[in-house]
Amino acid sequence: MSGSDRVGVSLADVPAVRGVAHRDVQAGEVRLHVAEAGDGPPLILLHGWPQHWWSWRHLIPALAETYRVLVPDLRGWGWSDAPPGDYAKSTFAADVLALLDAEGLGAVRIVAHDWGAYAAFLIALEQPSRVERLVALDVAPPWPGPPRPRHLALALAGAYQAVLATPGLGAWSLTSSGHLVRSLIRGASGPQATWSDEELNLYADVLREPARARASSACYRTFLTRELPGALSRGDRSSELHVPSLLIIGGAGPLGRVLRPEPGPTLRVETIPGAGHFLPEEAPEAVMELTAPFLAGDGS
Repeated sequence: MSGSDRVGVSLADVPAVRGVAHRDVQAGEVRLHVAEAGDGPPLILLHGWPQHWWSWRHLIPALAETYRVLVPDLRGWGWSDAPPGDYAKSTFAADVLALLDAEGLGAVRIVAHDWGAYAAFLIALEQPSRVERLVALDVAPPWPGPPRPRHLALALAGAYQAVLATPGLGAWSLTSSGHLVRSLIRGASGPQATWSDEELNLYADVLREPARARASSACYRTFLTRELPGALSRGDRSSELHVPSLLIIGGAGPLGRVLRPEPGPTLRVETIPGAGHFLPEEAPEAVMELTAPFLAGDGS
């Protein structure tokens, strides 16, 4: 790993969660920081932006009672490498598959949020033999649903993405201060969510490192210029999803209020009323209540 990839970010700075160990894993071309707990069948937790592995802190202990829980930081975020690149979601997916190969794992269960869930959907679509069951938290699947009048609000709800995607401006908005990250987390949360400054700073401060700020900007630029148009042109892929999947949406978040993804042949959709976008932290008990039986194969 080059020194520039981890300037200001070392494992000594990783927040502690009881029972969780930390190590680095070489996953193909990138070195990923992985938090790990428990023993049993493998379960992968994938975070979204602007967060890192610590967003799962409320769920790891309960899940580790049944599973060997592996929680990587996606490239560019947390304590993983932040090399130059376009940060395509297919690259995140390839990194996860390389991590599974490095760990000698075949098929796994995955619980994922935001961009981590988008990448998990891509794995389930393209490499279904590697995914036993998928739980996605508050993300639109990588295909369009039927158009609805409420979708006109998407441009306003996603305006921050254009700011982040703009070359120069996107990275500067993160390195200059932590205000954008803190404001976005609060704004996308449900009305009952509470965040301490310490919690928000654990996300905002890591992204102030220039390589990670550039990675975030590239992630959104690639999505808006390539991945979103590509998904729209390909159309509905729900019939291609053969992995049993559960999508959990925060009823008070932007996705629940505006987009409201619909179920498919193998995709069940559930809503947590009153919760916003950051379900692993806002509503961990409700997430666990839906997730645990689904991962175990109870019911659908």
